[in-house]
Amino acid sequence: MRAARQPSPVTLPPDVRLMNAVSGLLVVAVLVFAAGLALRWVARLPIFAIRAIQVEGDVTRNSAASLRANALPQLSGSFLSMSLKEGRAAFEAVPWVRRAVVQRVWPHKLRVKLEEHEPAAYWETKVEGADSQSDASVERLLVNSFGEVFQANLGDVEDEELPILAGPSGTAGAMLQMWQGLQALSKGLDEKVERLDLSGRGSWRLALERGAVIELGRGSEAEILARYGQFVRSITQITSLNKAPLLSADLRHAEGFAVRLSGISTTPNPVKPGLNGRTKRN
Repeated sequence: MRAARQPSPVTLPPDVRLMNAVSGLLVVAVLVFAAGLALRWVARLPIFAIRAIQVEGDVTRNSAASLRANALPQLSGSFLSMSLKEGRAAFEAVPWVRRAVVQRVWPHKLRVKLEEHEPAAYWETKVEGADSQSDASVERLLVNSFGEVFQANLGDVEDEELPILAGPSGTAGAMLQMWQGLQALSKGLDEKVERLDLSGRGSWRLALERGAVIELGRGSEAEILARYGQFVRSITQITSLNKAPLLSADLRHAEGFAVRLSGISTTPNPVKPGLNGRTKRN
């Protein structure tokens, strides 16, 4: 008795196999798309609306109520669908906020940790298109302790004795660091550096609290500080000897510095105007 012959397997043509694979992929894609739509629909349900915001960190200049009032209108989506990146940007757009970290707290709360700007100096910058001779041509902003320029209500600054920095765009950090070094050296004069300017050509100039203006010239930070430190050690002897306060100084000379003292003139015969408009000497 012969054994029954096994039927040979049917091999599908390549075109049919390709069609079956494509069909399977399409089914999977449709299911994934439908699941995505369902999740988006669920995420928008009122049950997942943001109902509370917990504010932590620095809130010296912003109350929790003002933060919510300023940031909440900028938030879009629910607890599940809201972009944390957009939420962080909304809080960082609030005045005085330097950095914000936004986290979800299940089921409907946001936790926001804030870091506020700590003002270290005023920043003066020229307004393009304004009359260079008018006060309106200068805009005053703020520099924080990290050397970053930011904009805020100047009336909220508690320390009105902040120094003024004025220089090219992007130099605020270097200028703040230079001011700190100059300020430390100025303690030898019992003075404070009230203003520090940096020209577009890299020349430094400072103004002291009592009004003296000192041209520091150009150079690296180390060179400028060494030059000023030598000046501080010398000028106290000069002012004490002449019993006259310092009006100005120029440290740009290679072999020394030039100073101007109050009440002391290098002109032996002061020039006075005559009655006929001409000048005459004593």
